[in-house]
Amino acid sequence: MSKPISKPPNIDFTGSIPALYDEFLGPVIFTPYAEDLTARVRSRLTAGRLLETACGTGLVTRALDRALPPDVRIVATDLNEAMVTYARSRVPPAARLEWRTADAAALPFPDASFDAVVNQFGLMFVPDKALAFREARRVLKGGGSLVFNVWDRMEDNPFARIAHTTIGSFFRTDPPTFYQVPFGFNDRTGLEGHLRAARFNDISLETVKKDLRASSARAFARGLVEGNPVVAAIRDAGVSGADVVDAVAQALIREGGDAPFRSTMCAVVGTARA
Repeated sequence: MSKPISKPPNIDFTGSIPALYDEFLGPVIFTPYAEDLTARVRSRLTAGRLLETACGTGLVTRALDRALPPDVRIVATDLNEAMVTYARSRVPPAARLEWRTADAAALPFPDASFDAVVNQFGLMFVPDKALAFREARRVLKGGGSLVFNVWDRMEDNPFARIAHTTIGSFFRTDPPTFYQVPFGFNDRTGLEGHLRAARFNDISLETVKKDLRASSARAFARGLVEGNPVVAAIRDAGVSGADVVDAVAQALIREGGDAPFRSTMCAVVGTARA
């Protein structure tokens, strides 16, 4: 019997979102943490099979492909088929790369079939988080590594706080809550509880702060608004996307300047062994 798909409702990563996400958000907020995760994986894995869940636009996949030894085979997966298609288009064909559409909470792989599992900023979107951790543990071989990150609190990530509050100010009622999802799964006690319940050991949860630098506040604002599923709520409400981008850009400038825009960001990076 197949397991239910755990796709969160009303989160659409299709259309132009992946390309805008990759162009305006990838280099600014995701690449620094992709490099961090890749370094942690490289220190743990010299050969074998690696599974990436929630690969998104393939930013981490590309970093892993560049950095890992040739004896590591990579299976990159995402629940959203459009994202997998986009991610595959961004990477030259390679014998060691395999792409699959797969739910992180219902992985279509046998028990103990991977030496490492990596997930960048994807677990926050899985409704059944405990099941996602159990699935990662199930497909890992004994001694295999789980390496993941999640965003820290919105208060510790000024760009997210600014985007969330500024976008919300355009709505008289029912402002979009999308930003609360990626920045709402960072309680260390809860994370450790999930990992222990899934039978992981050697657990580490590290607060990792990074400098944030964007070429311009306006380009970054466009990514935060248009390269993001929140844009669907803006369009559905008949709100001018251009006006929202302008407002977010002005708020960012007040926070960290214009060109370049400078700020800080913070994530929780977790590692554990099966």
